Amino acid sequence: MSVLAPRLGDGSSADGPDAFLADAQRYRRELLAHCYRMTGSLHDAEDLVQETYLRAWKAYDRFEGKSSIRTWLHRIATNTCLTALEGRQRRPLPTGLGAPASEPADELHARTEVPWLEPLPDVSGDDPADPSVIVSSRESVRLAFVAALQHLSPRQRAVLVLRDVLQWKAAEVATALDTSTTAVNSLLQRARAQLDEVGPSRDDTIATPESPEAKELLDRYIAAFEAYDINALVQLFTADAVWEMPPFDSWYVGPEAIGALTREKCPAEKAGDMKFVRTIANGQPAAAMYMRSPRPDGDRHLPFQLHVLDISPGGVSHVVAFLDTSVFPKFGLPAAL
Repeated sequence: MSVLAPRLGDGSSADGPDAFLADAQRYRRELLAHCYRMTGSLHDAEDLVQETYLRAWKAYDRFEGKSSIRTWLHRIATNTCLTALEGRQRRPLPTGLGAPASEPADELHARTEVPWLEPLPDVSGDDPADPSVIVSSRESVRLAFVAALQHLSPRQRAVLVLRDVLQWKAAEVATALDTSTTAVNSLLQRARAQLDEVGPSRDDTIATPESPEAKELLDRYIAAFEAYDINALVQLFTADAVWEMPPFDSWYVGPEAIGALTREKCPAEKAGDMKFVRTIANGQPAAAMYMRSPRPDGDRHLPFQLHVLDISPGGVSHVVAFLDTSVFPKFGLPAAL
């Protein structure tokens, strides 16, 4: 599978390391996306971007200008990620653990020891001058793609991302990873073959967050939850829709199973118990769920889940409901409603 992105503009070096760092901030969003693809963790990616800038600042006097500043930063970021990934577990979603789909009546098991895949805020930027850049950058951070990357070894991951996402030449990748072009091509071949086995093919039918169909379906999705209308909610899913909610290791297939799960396991009991705030995660339509506080000292809704949706022509085809509310501030979401 190949996720293609056009080369972005290459910056030129500034005079001195401090001026360089100030100028290099323009690449922070794409470096964050790059480190996220490599690690599957928003928190780790933020730390690794900071480490990348620190390493670049320290090594600035050795920058010879043989490549652009942008390429140089990505090279440092890639190797910083590879070092950080040594000995670490991959970050899966529940569907990636290899267990079959669960029944709604089954007991939920939270696997807190698993380093789960995390969602990513929108990193496409505010400049609409080149919509193709935004589309490509979003496609390369879709949950399905990043989850599939987790099945690759760190070096396979690095080669595939540099070649198929950043569109580097094999020789450039070989230089970045201090290896041969032959080794790069071999790693890429194996990575693409493995990705084809575990990951979905590029799907141009998945609706973008700004599309009218995505906005309309997300409105209906939120309205059904807020009204606690499970029958209306069930009608929004495709026949083979998948629902998963890390850190629980269970996952569910089909509208009826998802509806039954909501009736049996959701702590909400009536209309008004849930409220939502719309957002974008992994380049996909998303909504933050707030649950009514059980405390009697006021009508407050507190962070509960972040829902990331795949919306296809037939309806909602996949939902990952992340229960890790520590990501809410990263999305600029309020602490309470």
